[in-house]
Parts: sequence; C-alpha cells; structure tokens
Amino acid sequence: MFISNPFAELVAFLPPLFMQAYIVLMIVAVASGTIFDVLHKRSGEFFARQRAKSKAAAKRQLSGMDNVSLAVRTLLKEVLTSGEFHNARRRISHLLLFYGFVLYLVSTIVMVFGYSTQTTVALWPALWNIGALMVLAGGCWFFFFIRVDVAKEGNSPFRLVRADLFIVSLLLSVAFALLWEIVQTGGNLTATIIFFIFYISFSTLLFLGVPWSKFAHMFYKPAAAYQRRVETANGSSDLPTPAGRREGR
Repeated sequence: MFISNPFAELVAFLPPLFMQAYIVLMIVAVASGTIFDVLHKRSGEFFARQRAKSKAAAKRQLSGMDNVSLAVRTLLKEVLTSGEFHNARRRISHLLLFYGFVLYLVSTIVMVFGYSTQTTVALWPALWNIGALMVLAGGCWFFFFIRVDVAKEGNSPFRLVRADLFIVSLLLSVAFALLWEIVQTGGNLTATIIFFIFYISFSTLLFLGVPWSKFAHMFYKPAAAYQRRVETANGSSDLPTPAGRREGR
C-alpha cells in the first residue's frame, strides 16, 4: 500500500485496456463538456466582445512582449499561486486542491498507461496517494468551513446546491479511490470490486458533470484574469486601479 500501483491489481477482474479507454473517454468528456458550456453560456462571445471593446478603448497599443509578460504574470499569480484569493485560508485550501489534483491526475495517467501490468516505480503510487490526501485536506477544509453559505450565512455544510457538484463529486471520487486501495490489501475480491465501482462512478460524475458544475471555471478564470490585465495595461479598463498596483510595476 502507498508504494504499489492499485491499477495493476485490476487485472484480477478487468483488462488493462479498460482503464486506458476510460481515461481517454473522460478526457473527451471534459473537452466536450467545456465546449458545450462555452457555447451554452456564450462565454466565447463574451470574451470576444470584451477584447474588441478593450482594443477600441485602448489608450496605448501593447506589443507582443507586453502580451507575453501579462500572460506570464497571470500564470504565476492566478494559476500557480492563486494570488487572487486575499483570504489566506481560502488560498491555502485552493492550492492544496489544485496541486493535489494535478499530482493525483498525472500519477493516475502514468500508472494506467505506463505500468498497468508491470512493476511500478514506487514514486508514482506515492505521488498518487499524496495528491489524493492533499485533495481531501483542501477540499474538506473548503467544503465544511470556508464555503460562503457555511462560513458567512450559517447554513449546514450538508445543504447542497448545483454549484457543489464539482467539489462533492471530486471529494467522493478521491475518498473512494483511497478506500478501494485500502480494501485491495485485504484480498477480498468482492469488496475490492464494490469499492472500485463506487470510485469509478463518482469519477464519472465528476468528469461528465462539467457542463453543470464549476469544473470549467478552471479554464475561464485564467482567461478572465488575463483579459483584466490587458485592459489595465492598455488603459481601457473602467475599474479603479489601487495605488501602487499599476500594471508594469
């Protein structure tokens, strides 16, 4: 446990091709769901209008290097360090979720495609478990203590709305992944299959629920943050710029 590949044990009741095909299908589902979300909410049209409006109102033209610099700043602040969150607890929980999910997802792909029927380098199962625990830590902290309707409005954390679909399905998927791994060590094939079904079911809900959850927001937020930086830099923004925080400083 923790240093053995849980997916390699699937050969007891499933061929290696099953998980490989499943991951490909889930990637397609996320891409399709995001495209559907963009078309349904007309997000692409909104960003196109904003770019056109910004260009027309620009007080100075940005060079290619200016745009590259703004993109790098967006990557470093809004994507890699979650700098848009001024609440320290929210920022830490978000970073645990983000980096935990990345570790969990990448190690899953590596173990499924690279080591499905052979000895796995212990690093990957370890990263898989670390990533899963980070997701649970950051996600449970957010879900039970930081959510606005819980922390500010005093609602029960078990009062769920559609916006909670992403975090709930993610937490249940990761929790059952770890439980499935633990049950494997007991050697009970029936229990292993049952927990695997729960794991794969909540994982499927997570990835198929993109059009109805906040999953797609991870793609929108960097785009919106970059557009705000462009508008501030070219002088087209109608928002006040805080003293000492002008773009380029």
